[in-house]
Amino acid sequence: MKKLIAVMIAALLCLGMAAVAEETYTVGICQLVQHVALDAATQGFQDALTEKLGDAVAFDVQNASGDSNTCSTIVNTFVSDGVDLIMANATPALQAAVAATGDIPILGTSVTDYATALDIDGWTGATGVNVSGTSDLAPLDEQAAMLNELFPDAKTVGLLYCSAEPNSKYQVDVITGYLTELGYECAEYTFADSNDVASVAQSACDGCDVIYIPTDNTAASCTEAIRNVVEPAGKPVIAGEEGLCKGCGVATLSISYYDLGYATGEMAYEVLVNGADVSTMDVRFAPNVTKEYNAELAGLLGVTIPEDYVAIG
Repeated sequence: MKKLIAVMIAALLCLGMAAVAEETYTVGICQLVQHVALDAATQGFQDALTEKLGDAVAFDVQNASGDSNTCSTIVNTFVSDGVDLIMANATPALQAAVAATGDIPILGTSVTDYATALDIDGWTGATGVNVSGTSDLAPLDEQAAMLNELFPDAKTVGLLYCSAEPNSKYQVDVITGYLTELGYECAEYTFADSNDVASVAQSACDGCDVIYIPTDNTAASCTEAIRNVVEPAGKPVIAGEEGLCKGCGVATLSISYYDLGYATGEMAYEVLVNGADVSTMDVRFAPNVTKEYNAELAGLLGVTIPEDYVAIG
């Protein structure tokens, strides 16, 4: 009898292990638009989960081509399909996911300020709803200090960003305070979408000595158009992240979006496998920032870069 019981227990254990091994997860990824930073975040997220789960995780990756309405269509499809988790890459994707479901866990990435994005008062670090994720906010006081280090004799700073992106407005409001304290006059130059980026960038060049662009998805997808304006005008751009800087800037204090996405993937594993409550998970930040510069554009504009900056590859 004892042997029979032992055999039965062993069989049950094998069945249980097989059930665990066979458990699979489907993750829907909604990325607002294709550009270097968001692409890197999506890749980091997938790599982290694949390293931990292998073939037990499947991804449905969808790109909204910069259209917030398309974000809504994508995440509503994810909800209908019953995905296990939604990864929302950029603020409009996060907002669409939150509007679509209050049940499926949502992790955001490349989102600057969750309180602003989700209209949360009394921010404590966790959302209290089915949402958490990672923030791409680099220290704005240090970005202002960088601008001052490189351009101490400048008088006016043009703040160039998309008016449809609330997290861009948040960054501009914060950094304006720091720049004003450093003695700069600040002026905002906003574009509604990619159609008027060039004309607004020209206005910024005409009215300012230096341009600052925050982590802005529309600007990041239009760096060529911006460069075609700022380079002939001889106006340097301090950028909020590496992809922007590589496209049209001279320097940035940047995070690694790949690392940010990877950290989001680690959070996804905690939710999917370990049963972590996403509503109580604090939003996380990139562990490191790096002073970087665009060697080509800095050379063309005659900007001298200190030795502690790293050239963007």
